[in-house]
Order: sequence, then C-alpha cells, then structure tokens
Amino acid sequence: MQIKAIETFLCVAEVGGFHAAARKLNVTQTAISARIRLIEEETGKPLFHRGAGGTSLTEFGRQFRPYAEQMLSLWSFASRDLASQTQNRVALRLGAQLSIWDPLLVDLAVQFEQGLGQLLLTLNYDHDLHMADAVATHVLDVALTHEKPSDSRLNYQDMTPERLVLVETPCKGDEPIFVNLELGELYQDHVRSIVRQASGQTVFLGNCLMALRYIIKRGGIGYFPEYVIRDQLASGELAPVAGSTDLFLPLYLVARRDTDAFEDVLTCLTDLRNAD
Repeated sequence: MQIKAIETFLCVAEVGGFHAAARKLNVTQTAISARIRLIEEETGKPLFHRGAGGTSLTEFGRQFRPYAEQMLSLWSFASRDLASQTQNRVALRLGAQLSIWDPLLVDLAVQFEQGLGQLLLTLNYDHDLHMADAVATHVLDVALTHEKPSDSRLNYQDMTPERLVLVETPCKGDEPIFVNLELGELYQDHVRSIVRQASGQTVFLGNCLMALRYIIKRGGIGYFPEYVIRDQLASGELAPVAGSTDLFLPLYLVARRDTDAFEDVLTCLTDLRNAD
C-alpha cells in the first residue's frame, strides 16, 4: 500500500471531501479517488460514505484511521530520522493492551534498558489495539495482554496474574460511585454485582491512573492493581472494602516465534514483578 494513499485517506478524513482534499494536496480529484480505491481494494472495505450530504467515514474507515496515522508516523520516522538514531541501538517495540499495565510497561522499558543498554524503543498502550494481532502482523515485537493468544505464529508465556483490590474513599459527593474500568469480560463478570449495588452513578474510564485520581477527588469505590494504589493505602486516602474479594486478571507476554528479544523481555519482566 502506497504512503501517498495513506496520506490521501487522512487528508480526505480531515477536510471532509474529495474536492477539498484535491485542492489541499494540489492533485486532481481523479488522483484522490484512485488512491482511496487502492486502499479499499486491498482491505476489501469501503472507507467513506459518499452522498448529497457530503463525505463521511464508514465504520471501517473510523477503525482504520488510527492505524493509518500510526503507519504515516512510522514511515516519517523511518524515512527521516531512523538512520541517525539507530547506530549501536537495539530496536524494540513494546505494547500493552489494558490501562492497568501502562505503568508496568514503562517500568519494563526502564528495566530492559538497564540490563541491555540503550534501546530504539517504542511504547504502545493503545487500549483499542488488539495486542496479539499487532504482534502477529509486525506492528509490535512484544506485548502484554490479558487474552490468551491462539495464533500459531505467536509464542507466549503465562505471567503472574494481576491482583486488583476493591478500595474506597470517604464519599465527597452526594452519592457513592463505582468507577468501572471496563477491563474485559472476566472483570465485568466479577464487578457486575457490585455495580448493581452502587447507589450512585457508574463512571467508565479507560485509564487506571485517571480513574484513581477521579475517585480520590470525588469519592467512590473501584478495583485497582495493588502496586498502583500502594501509596494511597499507606496514606489512608484509600482503604480496602471490608469483605470484598480480590480480582485476579490473567497476564500473557506475547511475541512472534522468530523474535529474538522474547527471552530477554521475559527475564526483565519476571525480575520486575518479583521486585514488586
């Protein structure tokens, strides 16, 4: 797929029309249509709705857009900056699917660099990206995910499950709230009864640290990884909910079978978790 086609798709999505994109890119509308058709033929999906009301992204187009932005960003880096930054550096792209592992991903990157030297490092914690697929299709080298991969191209290692503790703050509003992080089916099955019992609203937040800050400011209850809330428990800002049951989410380290870095990342991650 040509980079110009990706650039053209993003331009049409931004300006909202083929005519406007042609003017902005200083090409003919025929060229714009041909580039969009190239992507649609390769993906087998339409990218835009075209009609009297204007041009808008299809559902697939909306899903494709962040991938297109990432491809364009990676190409820009590879074509302009890569040569000057890669000398004597190991390239490694790490990813994590769920927001509760964002801090762990950063800690892992630091641990890996301390053990093996400076990296040409990319961290990706896009919570909409399917991490196993991203590894299988070479978007990432290694990833952490809660979903056990079934792709034969992948190698994976079971890690110690993530322990989530139900905690509460003194209520600072009219009603207590339950902060729901939407962390997958296992999480939802576990918290469903708690959500029903909460008298206040349920807030859906995609980022663990945002949710933590929210309930400390607002008051409420929620499940959080033990290592994330350690300081707040010690200071008394949070307290475990009496009689509650801890939640253990599975954790898998995933890589392609031909990835040389898998064992090194596994060693660093194991050391990091043991240190916790």
